This record gives sequence, C-alpha cells and structure tokens, in this order.
Amino acid sequence: KMLHLQSAQMLLRLEKCLRKSLPESLKVYGTIFHMNQGNPFKLKALVDKWPDFNTVVIRPQEQEMTDDFDHHTNTYQIYSKDLKNCHEALSTSDVINWKQHLQIQSSQPSLDEVIQNLATTKFIKVKQTQRILYITPEMAIKLLPSLPETKNLPPGYSRPKARVFQVSSMDVTHAALVNKFWHFGGNERSQRFIERCIRNFLSICLLGPEGTPISWSLMDQTGEIRMGATLPEYRGQGLISNLLCVHIQALDERGFPTYMHTDKANKTVQKINHNLHHIPFPCGWNQWNCVPL
Repeated sequence: KMLHLQSAQMLLRLEKCLRKSLPESLKVYGTIFHMNQGNPFKLKALVDKWPDFNTVVIRPQEQEMTDDFDHHTNTYQIYSKDLKNCHEALSTSDVINWKQHLQIQSSQPSLDEVIQNLATTKFIKVKQTQRILYITPEMAIKLLPSLPETKNLPPGYSRPKARVFQVSSMDVTHAALVNKFWHFGGNERSQRFIERCIRNFLSICLLGPEGTPISWSLMDQTGEIRMGATLPEYRGQGLISNLLCVHIQALDERGFPTYMHTDKANKTVQKINHNLHHIPFPCGWNQWNCVPL
C-alpha cells in the first residue's frame, strides 16, 4: 500500500526533493508545487515510503473520480527514481483504478516499459503520446542552472518585451471555444476540464472586436501552459508569442515553474518556442491513455 502524504510539511519537503530531480520529475514537481499553493484540484500525493521515497503518484481524490470514462479527471502524474520499485508499487497497490478510462502523465519516457508491462497484467489498452517539452529560461535559470542549455542562454537573458495590448482573464464562457481548438479536446468532458482550469488557474486572452477571445493561453493543474491558440483568421501576426510572453511573465512573477509542450510535427509552435529561447527536451512530455479491455 502506498502512503498518502497529508501534512503541509511533508508536501513541502516532497516539492523540495523533486526539485533535485528536474527535469525528469517536472510533471510531478509542477503538480506538487500547485498543491502547495492551495491545491485547487484537490489532488493527493502518494509515495512508496517516506521520507526516502522512490516512487510518487499524484491522483485525484476517489470522490472526484465518479465518471469512469472521464480520463481528463482520472489523471495520474508519476515520477520514480527506480522503475522496478515503480512497477511493484503500481501492481501491488490500488493507487490506480485500472477499471476506468485514465491517463498517466510524466516527464520520464522510461516509464513506458513499466506501463506497458502493467497493461498486460491489468488487461488494458495503452496509447502513448510523446511530445517535445519546453521549459522557460526563467525556470531554467532558477531551477536548472547547471543544465548545458541554461548556460547557453544569451548572457544577461531577459524575456523579450511583449507588444502592449489589452489582455483579459479567461472566463468559463470561453471554454467551448478553447475546447474546439484543443488537440486533446472536442468533447463534453474536455470542456468541463477546461472550465475547471479557467476557474482555478491564471489564464489570459486577447479579446477581439466582438468581445470574444481571438488568442488565448491557459494552464492546467500541473502548472503547464497546456492550451493556447489563435483563431485562424488572426494567425501570422505574432499574437500567441506576445500572449505567451505576458502569461509567462505573470506566472514567473508569482514564482511558478513554467513549461509547455508541442507536437513533434508542429513546426510553427516549435519556432515560437525557439524564438522565445525556450529550452526543448525532445522526449520530455509523455502521456499514456489507458482503457480497460
């Protein structure tokens, strides 16, 4: 059985420990960070043992996971220093409810072996999605100063100044629009997830003449800037680059670790990240969608 870390002191200590394992621990670190900032998604952290843990699993409370088909809610973040231990912890405990449609997120591509092995024994079908993970220079300087990529940043790096325009906060009524353009969205459950993100986290947009968003940037419960887009008719004007600059600056001022991902085929977003000096980790963003057979 895995241990549920309940005290604020333990969670702060876990955050501190995970910081030492960046970037592999990033997805879990970002989630724990926001759990320590009020835990708006009411998540819980479990470890194989304490304080010398090997494996950490973050998951929602059982009472939140009422819809067996809602993988947006039934989401787990995992980090492990020892894959054998991880396999053992996940196969011998009920920390993951394999009877549900669920997703596992991690910055550790090596977890694939563990998850594929579990898939066989738990009779589940797994689809892995790998993306390029980008971390912001602000985060790299603060948390990963010894990284070669951090050392290669322009001397005295500072974020490019954004063009001045009126940005607004997102409103839950904007969720349907975001859902329509989100690669992982397009359904009722994803829209509920987006609404929840808008309610709980800092998200910004640029409003068009009709007063509806034409470009937006949203973060999720793991601290990742997860959804961003510009309406097709407004693309090519650098709106999302500017919006990202504003969003990242606002998150950085709050001391939030900031990162994002993009598809390996999405050259446009890769170019935006490159121009903003964001540091890429080619296999750093992983998601496994699991469905019971």
